Amino acid sequence: MSLSHRAGYVVGVLIALLALVCQARVHSHGRFVRTEGTRFVVHGSDFVFNGFNSYWMMHVAAEPSERHKVSNTLREAVGAGLSVCRTWAFSDGGDRALQISPGVYDERVFQALDFVISEASRDGIRLILSFVNNFKDYGGHQQYVEWARNAGVNVNGEDDFYTNPTMKEYYKNHVKKVTTRLNTVTKIAYKDDPTIMAWELMNEPRCQADSSGRMVNGWVQEMASFVKSLDNKHLLEIGMEGFYGDYMPEKKVNNPGYQVGTDFITNNLIKEIDFTTIHAYPDIWLSGQNDSAQMAFMQRWMETHSIDSNRILKKPLVLAEFGKSNKDSGHSLGARDQYLITVYESMNKFERTGEGIGGSLVW
Repeated sequence: MSLSHRAGYVVGVLIALLALVCQARVHSHGRFVRTEGTRFVVHGSDFVFNGFNSYWMMHVAAEPSERHKVSNTLREAVGAGLSVCRTWAFSDGGDRALQISPGVYDERVFQALDFVISEASRDGIRLILSFVNNFKDYGGHQQYVEWARNAGVNVNGEDDFYTNPTMKEYYKNHVKKVTTRLNTVTKIAYKDDPTIMAWELMNEPRCQADSSGRMVNGWVQEMASFVKSLDNKHLLEIGMEGFYGDYMPEKKVNNPGYQVGTDFITNNLIKEIDFTTIHAYPDIWLSGQNDSAQMAFMQRWMETHSIDSNRILKKPLVLAEFGKSNKDSGHSLGARDQYLITVYESMNKFERTGEGIGGSLVW
């Protein structure tokens, strides 16, 4: 979802609610997170995590006087029992850009990302770092399209991002720049740092040119192989919301009434993808329906994907974005808290059936 839609989401999860979440196991932070079947493991022990999204960390840390906001957020997260944070490793063009133009980077902003990683390491928080956005916020793949057009490349539309050789090269260059970066604070290359739990190919890929999911699938296969050629120590995920496509058409009934050009099954069958993700915003996707209908959808969304991840894909599943907007009609903290309680209780129920969700990241 774009940040304009997310702006009203409340991230302040009460510690009391966290008692309802699957309890995360504590491990040495100096070891990489792996997968064994449908489980996350660290040094052979289960790793079930609670976490959060803070996309803004690098952007804020680019201003040294604001870095305390990053440090305070991470410390508060630890105090609340959260152990994984998902954040952006991109900012393409615009204010405090990491990548000013293709292959041209602002070292000041890169050092801000170094700082974020070093602070997370100090506090024992693992990171999921995303390489690019589907939306225009912080540049997104639209910025890649603009760069290509400015370079004289014939571009028919934004979805050429997935097929155009020039834009694919821009993307690969960025992936290489990030993964091979030597952190100026820790002196550890990103690709060697276990603070990073996983890389994410793209935040919420979508494709209007091909609703089946095949175009995105080709891109995911190419880019997943490329990432693994540079770094085979870290886990890799796509960044998907969980929409079903044409591979198993009977499953499209689980979508909220439409497709977005991805296919949860085929995209995640790619062997280089280590775990699956879903995002869930029924109050946005089903805005015309009442709270009860939206909650019923949320529970089906989680259950269906949990079953498919376990039985078909045989990979761990992460509920990588969920929340409830304070812009919703009739919003109240009580309704927000009840929604989160129900989500966490549902995850606990799935865990007891042996087809659980490996982790959650509240927005």
